[in-house]
Amino acid sequence: MSEHAQAQPADDHVVLGTLTSPHGVKGWLKVYSYTSPMEGILDYASWVLRQAGSLSRVGLVQGRRQGKGLVVQLDGIDSREAAETLAGAEILLPKAELPALGDEEYYWHQLEGLRVVTRDGLALGRIDALFETGANDVMIVKGDVDESLEARERLLPYLPGEVVLDVNLEHGVMIVDWDPDF
Repeated sequence: MSEHAQAQPADDHVVLGTLTSPHGVKGWLKVYSYTSPMEGILDYASWVLRQAGSLSRVGLVQGRRQGKGLVVQLDGIDSREAAETLAGAEILLPKAELPALGDEEYYWHQLEGLRVVTRDGLALGRIDALFETGANDVMIVKGDVDESLEARERLLPYLPGEVVLDVNLEHGVMIVDWDPDF
């Protein structure tokens, strides 16, 4: 998997991060990035901002790492007061603008919602979310008593070729090599 981004259901955008608060007095903003690496969010020349349900496109003038996070300067935002009006806005990117991935590579938003089935055909649930660990990414698979073996949450490592045997986006299914007792 490459550049993780969180998706919103039934939306044609992915959430790349959030503008958290002003930084300094010249309109810079602190950014909480969901991309991996975190600087990946700075690769896009413009973003779509979502605030109170409305969308607006804004150009990225510059951005840089600042301490443990990122700060950015956006087009037309040149004062602390202007930056304060954007604090809390979600940073979106139209899915159509995401870079193409290679074979067997997926964005997190493509995996979220997939049905997870063992190689023996037992339904474990759907991928609710993913998160990073030091070793590998982990999928949170939530069972549903109507659709799967049981209403139970499982954490499965995202290990293609080991745990993840097949991903079929067209049919919305991931086949895994996993013991349902775990």
